[in-house]
Amino acid sequence: MALAPIFKKAYWSLAAAGGLYFVFLTLLLNESIQRHVIYAHKLHTAWWQDPKRPEQCGYLKNQVRPFNISTLDGETLFAWHVLPLALYAKHENLLLDEPTDFSVDIADTAAFKLLSRDPESRLVINFHGNAGTVAQGWRTDTYRAIASGASDKIHVVTVDYRGFGYSTGSPTEAGLITDGVAAVDWALRVAKIPPERILILGQSLGTAVATAVVEHFTIQRGVEFAGLILVAAFSDLPTVTMTYAIGGVIPLLSPLRPYPSLQKFLARRILDTWETSTRLANVVRKSRNIDLTLIHARNDFDISWKHSDSLFYSAANATSEHGLSFKQIDGVKTYQSLGDAGWVNTWTAAGKRNEDTKKIRQEILASGGKYMVLLSF
Repeated sequence: MALAPIFKKAYWSLAAAGGLYFVFLTLLLNESIQRHVIYAHKLHTAWWQDPKRPEQCGYLKNQVRPFNISTLDGETLFAWHVLPLALYAKHENLLLDEPTDFSVDIADTAAFKLLSRDPESRLVINFHGNAGTVAQGWRTDTYRAIASGASDKIHVVTVDYRGFGYSTGSPTEAGLITDGVAAVDWALRVAKIPPERILILGQSLGTAVATAVVEHFTIQRGVEFAGLILVAAFSDLPTVTMTYAIGGVIPLLSPLRPYPSLQKFLARRILDTWETSTRLANVVRKSRNIDLTLIHARNDFDISWKHSDSLFYSAANATSEHGLSFKQIDGVKTYQSLGDAGWVNTWTAAGKRNEDTKKIRQEILASGGKYMVLLSF
C-alpha cells in the first residue's frame, strides 16, 4: 500500500508530460512556431559574446572582419571573414594598425585584399547549423582549426542566415538558399575568387543549405567548386524529425513511433522539407567533376550517421545513368578501416569525358558528436 502514492504520482507525471507533448505537436502545425522550432534562430547560448567583436571569441585583433552581404530579395546578412593564422602573422603590424570599426567597407580592409589579390588563396564558405550565430559554441573553434592549419592560404567566410543574429528577415527554406547563393556570389563577384579555389562546407542544417546552393550553381550556372563537405548531414527534414531530439534530449516525432500514421501525418505538414538526398543526386548527376566528402560521428545523438550512409549510396547511384543497387555499390566501393576510430568508404566514377572524375568519400567516425567531428577533418 505504501507504493500506491508513488505510482499515482508517476501516473499523473506521465499524463502531464503526454499532455504537454500533445500541446507541443499542435503548436508545431502553426507556420511561425514550426519554423522557430526548426531553425531555433532566436535561441542563443552565448549571449555574452557579440559577433561584432570577434576578439571576445579568442581571435586576434582584426583576424576576423565582420561585414554585411546583401541578398537579391533585399535582406542583409551578417558575415565573418576569418584570416589564416600564418598569413595574419606575416602581416600583423598592418592588421593591428587598422580600425576595428564594423562600418568600414570590407573591400577596403587589409584582410580582404590579402584574400582577393593572392592568386593562390583558397576560400572555405561555411554554412552553420540551426540556432545561435556565427560566434556560437564550437563554431569558432571550427573556423580557427581551418584557419590555423599549415597553409597560410585558406580563408574562411561564414554567414548568419536571415533571422539569425544581426541578419535581417525570417528563415524559410527558399530564403536560406537565397542567402547561401548571396554568400557564394559575394566570393565570386566581389572577392573575385574563381570557383575552383572555393570549397563549400556545411554542418547539420548547413549541409542542406550547402547542397541546395551547390545544386543552384551546378544546374543553373554550370559552376563547379573545388569540393563539397557535408558534416552531420540528413537525407531530408521529414525523415530526420522521426528520430531527431533537440539537444539530443527533447524528441520531436520519435515518441509517436507506435503510431506511424500519426507520425507520417505530422511529417507531411513540415513546411520546409530540405530534400538533400534528391538535391545531392542532382549535383552528382549534372557535375562534370565533383569532390564530395560526407563526415559523421556514430555518437551523434541528434542526427543518426545512417543519414550519411543513405546520402553516400544516393550520390554513388547518381554516377550511373542506369542506376546501381546497394549490392553493386558495396561490391565496387573502397572500404578502409580506421580501427576503433571508424571507417572510410570511397566511390570513384569517371565522368562523360576522360579527364572528368566524380569522387565521393564517406568518413564515419566513432566519436565526436555533431560538433567535435568538425575539427577532425
